[in-house]
Amino acid sequence: MFDAETLPFGVFTALDQPGVRRVGVAVEDRILDLSQARIPHPALFAYGTLDPFLVAGPEVWDRVRDALLEGVGGPYLPMSEATMHVPFTVADYVDFYASEYHAANLGRLFRPGGDPLTPNWRHQPLAYHGRAGGVVVSGSTVVRPSGQYVPHGAHTPVFGPSERLDFEAELGFVVGVPSALGTPVSTAFFADHVFGVCLVNDWSARDLQAWEYIPLGPFLSKSFATSVSPWVVPLAALQDVRVPVPSSSGPLAAYLRETADWGLDIGLEVRLNGETVSRPPYRTTHWSPAQMVAHLTVNGAALRTGDLLASGTVSGPGDGEEGSLIELTHGGEKPLELPGGASRAWLEDYDEVTVSASLADGRYLGEVAGRVLPAVG
Repeated sequence: MFDAETLPFGVFTALDQPGVRRVGVAVEDRILDLSQARIPHPALFAYGTLDPFLVAGPEVWDRVRDALLEGVGGPYLPMSEATMHVPFTVADYVDFYASEYHAANLGRLFRPGGDPLTPNWRHQPLAYHGRAGGVVVSGSTVVRPSGQYVPHGAHTPVFGPSERLDFEAELGFVVGVPSALGTPVSTAFFADHVFGVCLVNDWSARDLQAWEYIPLGPFLSKSFATSVSPWVVPLAALQDVRVPVPSSSGPLAAYLRETADWGLDIGLEVRLNGETVSRPPYRTTHWSPAQMVAHLTVNGAALRTGDLLASGTVSGPGDGEEGSLIELTHGGEKPLELPGGASRAWLEDYDEVTVSASLADGRYLGEVAGRVLPAVG
C-alpha cells in the first residue's frame, strides 16, 4: 500500500464506467481522481493519460506534488473498484544491462573460463532497443512465444514454443520532457527530463535468445511482452533513498561522471506462484539512470515523452539475490525447489510471476505481475 508521501500517478477506469479513463494518484488504498480534484493545472489531467503532465516539466510536477502533499479535495475511489492501465503512451523502450552481478552471472554461464564481463562493459552502459508495442500493464497475461531455437544436444534449429521462458526483475524510468535531436543530455540534467520510476518484468525466451542474439542482439526473444507496474512514482519521492552507484568509484568517460548521486536504495522481491524466490537489491546496480540517459543521448539521439528506460535485470552478490531464473537455476541445470515438491528450471504455463519493491525507508514502491498462457496454435 502506498503511503501519503509517495503519491504515484496512474491511469484507471472505474468498474461502473469502464470506457472512461482517468488520471489518478494513489493514496494508501484509494485513488484520487485528478480530473475532478482541486489542484494546479487541472487541464493536464483531462485526457485519460499522463502524457500532457509528463511533458509539462519539473516546475509543474513539483507544483502539483506540493499541492497533493498539502491535501486537496476531490473524489476518491477504492482501488478495489478500479482497473489500471499503462499510464502513458510508450514512445520508445530501451532495456539496459546495468547490473554487474547479472552481467557477470550470465558471462560465467556463456563464457566459462573466460572473463565474465565483455571488455566494453565497465566503460559504458550497454542496452538493446525493445518494442514499445509489447509493453503491457501489470495483471496482463503473457502468451508463451514461439520462434526458432536449437534444442539441447542438436545442431540445427527447430520452430516451436519457447521451452526456456524466463522473467527479469527490473526498474524502469519514464521520460517526461523530450530533448532536441543532436543535443546530448548530461547527467546533471537527468531530473529535468525523467519524471519517475516504475517496475518492469522483461519476459525473456532464453532458447530463442541464444539462437538469434549473435551478431545483432535480442529480437523475438524479448519483443513479445514487457510488463510494467501501473503506478509511476515521481523522482521527487525518492530523494531520501539516493546513494552513490558503484561506477562512481572507477575511471569514467567525462560524460558519464555524475554531479549528484542517482543510485537508489530499493529492494526488489520476486514471487513465483506466491513463493518468494529472490530479493535483488537495486543499490548494487553499477550504472545509474542518469548515466543511462547521458549515454543514450551522447551521440545526439533524442529523448521523447513516454520513453521507457529499463535498468536490465537487477541482481545482487548473494545467493537468492538473482533477478532471473537463468541465474537462479544456473542455466536450468539446478531447478528451484518450491513448496509442495514442485520445481522449476524455467517458467511453465499458468505460472504467475510478481515483482514488488520497497524503498530503504520502508515505503512501498509498487508491483508488477503477469501470468503465462500456453502458446497459440
